[in-house]
Amino acid sequence: MKHCLIAFALVLAVSSILASNRLRGPAGADHTQTQQTPKTVRSLRVKVLSTMLSGNPNGGVGEWGFAAIVEADGQRILFDTGARPDTALKNAKELGVELANVKDVILSHNHADHTNGLMTLRRELAKTNPTALARAHVGKGIFWNRPSNSVETNVMVKIKPEYEGAGGVFIEYNEPKEILPGVWLTGPVPRVHLERNWSIGGTTGRVKTPDGLVEDTLPEDMSLVAVTDKGLVIISGCGHAGIVNTLEHARQKIKAAPVYAALGGFHLLALDDEKLNWTAGKLKEFGLRNFLGAHCTGIEAVYRIRQQVGLSRQSCVVGAVGSSFDLDNGIDPLMLAR
Repeated sequence: MKHCLIAFALVLAVSSILASNRLRGPAGADHTQTQQTPKTVRSLRVKVLSTMLSGNPNGGVGEWGFAAIVEADGQRILFDTGARPDTALKNAKELGVELANVKDVILSHNHADHTNGLMTLRRELAKTNPTALARAHVGKGIFWNRPSNSVETNVMVKIKPEYEGAGGVFIEYNEPKEILPGVWLTGPVPRVHLERNWSIGGTTGRVKTPDGLVEDTLPEDMSLVAVTDKGLVIISGCGHAGIVNTLEHARQKIKAAPVYAALGGFHLLALDDEKLNWTAGKLKEFGLRNFLGAHCTGIEAVYRIRQQVGLSRQSCVVGAVGSSFDLDNGIDPLMLAR
């Protein structure tokens, strides 16, 4: 009888372990729980390190580019790296933002105004901490060739071996992925709506995909999404996939929630009145509460969205170097954009 009880207990223990493994999947990740009840970020702060305007006379230089530091529940990520090699580095120092302890960097797409600061940051910060910016998260397609008159125009083709030679590792995404509890990358975004936010005046390049040479729609473009109790917070570099496409993708694949804040560049500067009104209408439909339009968003687009969505001067602003968003306190636009 004693032996039978022991055997029965062993069977129960093994069954419990197998059930737990089925739930958790590879590497102990609780995939079933993540899909049903996504983890949430309790504390979130985003500060702009590179964009066109400098918002504070005490520090920061403006440029045509984008970079921002994101802190979620105490864990920090750099989003894009600015246009000139040293702008994000210098602005961070002047604004008192320490980057040496940041291990991860997200590159939203291949354009130089988002990637040119990578190597300067990696080499300089590695002098203090060898793991600083040692992991770069990118969307599939960022390394594809962009030929123009037999000349390679994709700067990431050159940066890739330099970064890897400096000890960096690229992690490539083709679908939404949670990289920290409650913090997701969208991966490449399906172009459901024809927003065409990858061009100005219809001018586009060509990209060599596995299926051949086609129009370059910036297929690798991706954004960061934080899931909070107040709703989704999106950080975008240029939004070449389209802000509406990106938000619909996030709401379908990550969490069906209102959009509490949209921060960064959204490439709305060239939109005519009809398209801008449509975009603003969709943002209102998504429940947008805060909007910080930096880089390529366009000043007029920011004001139009403020008006159409029904936001205030405090909750819809033009992004500037040093401006920030805090989940509890909202947007701090600094002096120039206030």
